[in-house]
Amino acid sequence: MLPAVVFVGATVVYPLLYSVLQSFYDVGLREVIQGGAQWVGLDNYIDQFSRSRFWYSGFISIVYAASSVALTFAIGLGLALLLRRDFRGRNVMRALILVAWVLPTVVSANVWRWLLDGSYGLLNALLRALEFLEGDLFWLGQQVTAIAAVVFATAWSFAPFAMILLSAGLQGIPKGLYEAARIDGASPWQQFRFVTLPQLRPVSLAALLLIFIYTFKTFDTIFLMTAGGPGGATATLPVYAYNEAFEFSRFDTASVATTVLMIVPIALSVAYFRTLRKETAA
Repeated sequence: MLPAVVFVGATVVYPLLYSVLQSFYDVGLREVIQGGAQWVGLDNYIDQFSRSRFWYSGFISIVYAASSVALTFAIGLGLALLLRRDFRGRNVMRALILVAWVLPTVVSANVWRWLLDGSYGLLNALLRALEFLEGDLFWLGQQVTAIAAVVFATAWSFAPFAMILLSAGLQGIPKGLYEAARIDGASPWQQFRFVTLPQLRPVSLAALLLIFIYTFKTFDTIFLMTAGGPGGATATLPVYAYNEAFEFSRFDTASVATTVLMIVPIALSVAYFRTLRKETAA
C-alpha cells in the first residue's frame, strides 16, 4: 500500500494542508516567488468575512449548488425509473445517456456555450424557426438566464451519475412490496410515494450528498461558459478563489475561500454519517 499512500499524500494531503496553512499567512506574488510570508493568524478570515463580495459569492454558490442538486436528482430519478422498464433499445439509450457523463468538461461546457450563443447558437436558431424569437437573445449575457444555463449544463452532465446510483437502489427494492401494494389497491403514484421513495431514502441521501459536493466545488463548467459573469451572477466561491489568486495575486485570501469550500462539504458529510449511524442503530 506504500506507493498508493505516498501518491495520495503528495497529490492530495500535502496540497490540502498547504492551502489551509497558507490562509493564515500574508501571501502575495512576491512571497510566492521569494518566500518569507508573514504570519497573520485569522486576519485573512476576518478580512474576507467582512467583504460583501465574498458573501455574495457564497450565496451564489448555495443557489447554484441547490438548484443543480434538485435538477440533477430529478432528472436522474426520472431516467432511472424510465430505464427500469423493459423496452426495445433500453441498453442503447442507457449508453447514450452515459455519454453526457464521460465527456470531458471542456467539451460539454463549450458545446453548451455554442448552443446558447446569442448570435449563432442552435437554441436561438430553433426559436427563430418556430417564430418564438426575433433578433438575438444572449442567454449567457443576462444574469437570470446565465445562472439557469450553468445549472442546466451541470445537471445534464451529472444526471447520468445520479441515474446509476438510483438505478442500483431501485433494483434492491423487493418486488413483493409492489405486489402487496397493488393488491391493496394502490395507484402507481401511491406505489411511488409510499414504496419507491421510502425504500430509496438511503441511496437518495448518498446521491444528494455526492451531487452537492460535486456542484459546490464546480469551477470548470462555470468558468468556461460565463467566467463568473455577467456582473458576477455566476461568480461562485471557486471562481472567486480563482480571481483572488490568479487575477489579484492574493493567494492568502484565495486559500480562505478554498478552505470554506472544503469545510462545508465535510460538515455535511459528518451530518450524513451521523444520521446514517443512528438509523442503522435503530
